[in-house]
Amino acid sequence: MTAPDQTAQSSETTRRHAHQTLLIDADDTLWENNIYFERAITSFISYLDHRIHTAEEVREHLNRVEHDTVQSHGYGLQSFRRSLVTCFEQLTDAPITDEKHRRIESFAESIADQEIELLPNVDSTLANLATRHRLILVTKGNQGEQIDKLHRSGLAPHFSAVEVLPEKHREAYLSLATNHGCDGCNTWMIGNSPRSDINPALSAGLNAIFIPHDFTWVLEHEIVNQPPAGQHLLELVAFADLTSHF
Repeated sequence: MTAPDQTAQSSETTRRHAHQTLLIDADDTLWENNIYFERAITSFISYLDHRIHTAEEVREHLNRVEHDTVQSHGYGLQSFRRSLVTCFEQLTDAPITDEKHRRIESFAESIADQEIELLPNVDSTLANLATRHRLILVTKGNQGEQIDKLHRSGLAPHFSAVEVLPEKHREAYLSLATNHGCDGCNTWMIGNSPRSDINPALSAGLNAIFIPHDFTWVLEHEIVNQPPAGQHLLELVAFADLTSHF
């Protein structure tokens, strides 16, 4: 590549990355989340101590129950608590006592008591990005729970807006882009979930940045799609790597 070509490419990159809108996921992108659910599930399976089904089979059954619960009641701790109780009732052959109900519900309550644990360099990276770009938090779940986590995280001042969606799909991103005046070529969805962050954002005409997390919820797993022509998809190892691209 000649020097003029390199300059032209550098200028194009600068134009593309100046004054971007960065839509940023919360759970398992900015702070740890699913590890606490995994610990609660491990305790639940141990408590159930099923005489026939293996731990893996119990987990698969719970995954199906969670999927159905989310469809009917949405996301959040209340839905998770409901899923644990339903799974226990479906698999146990012992009477369901009030004490057992309280014990099962305690696994979900243990998650609510967790301190917010930011992922490495998140605060400083957001502070850096906010000096050049518009940052919008885009998460899904229970409104009260997600807003509470954001305020406890100390990250709220970095964002110009917050969107807590009941679900992240193509239509939700199209609506969000319209409401916030987002230009697709200058807007990026950043997150750890192929199902909720990457694929639907690409489908809605946005760019996307995939930052995998080792403990992404199994119901969020999906093959990452290739971006349509004219759109961009990046995969980064860590959140802090964003500063080298923006």
